[in-house]
Amino acid sequence: MTDVESPAYVPGHGLLKGRTAVVTAAAGAGIGGATARRFLEEGARVLISDAHARRLEEYAARLAGEFGRESVTAMPCDVTDETQVRALFETAAAEHGRLDVVVNNAGLGGTADLVDMTDEQWSRVLDVTLNGTFRCTRAALRLMRESGGGVIVNNASVVGWRAQAGQAHYAAAKAGVMALTRCAALEAAGYGVRVNAVSPSLAMHPHLVKVTSAELLEELTAREAFGRYAEPWEVANVIVFLASGYSSYMTGEVVAVSSQRAQDNG
Repeated sequence: MTDVESPAYVPGHGLLKGRTAVVTAAAGAGIGGATARRFLEEGARVLISDAHARRLEEYAARLAGEFGRESVTAMPCDVTDETQVRALFETAAAEHGRLDVVVNNAGLGGTADLVDMTDEQWSRVLDVTLNGTFRCTRAALRLMRESGGGVIVNNASVVGWRAQAGQAHYAAAKAGVMALTRCAALEAAGYGVRVNAVSPSLAMHPHLVKVTSAELLEELTAREAFGRYAEPWEVANVIVFLASGYSSYMTGEVVAVSSQRAQDNG
């Protein structure tokens, strides 16, 4: 294994110029926030959403200061609440006239051995991570079917492919996101909508450090071919590619943003 430093940040190239996008769970320093920023750098208008209203407002203000208030708006949304999900997408369509790209980034993790896991722990992780992706995908497809096209990018995880102790609920949810992506892609192709997913392993951000042990972070980092974790914007770059015209013939794919898929023997 070779330790490799993180690459230089890649500037935008206008790949999403004129597009309107919704990004869920985009209030922080993780993949959602990085994706919102990358979309803005690529010329998109972005509606960011999150269940944490205060953090969402703060991040939206920061982005608006950099990219202009006409380019970014924010709306709180709990993806476990169908009424809030419907309102989010109706607002996106009403304010921008159409919806071109949706990034379903909302997810919830946790660690618990299956033998001790409660129904509440299991159900909560699946309701946010899998059911939330379903609700948002359904809402987006209903709008995109009427407008004649669009792109949906879901956030899966390498644990949807491989086993990890203490992650049965999260792994099941992310495997479900992968299956949902493939099925939705077949159904949506007839009305010009592409549906793909990214499958990251370890994209480091402050919240992850708070909720994950140093030992586990070290172990996961050591599994990677580059000997380092991904920067959230490196995952966001792949999402930009899937949202752009450069991936026009891709649908139903789950793209690993990690070397761990190559190491999977299953």
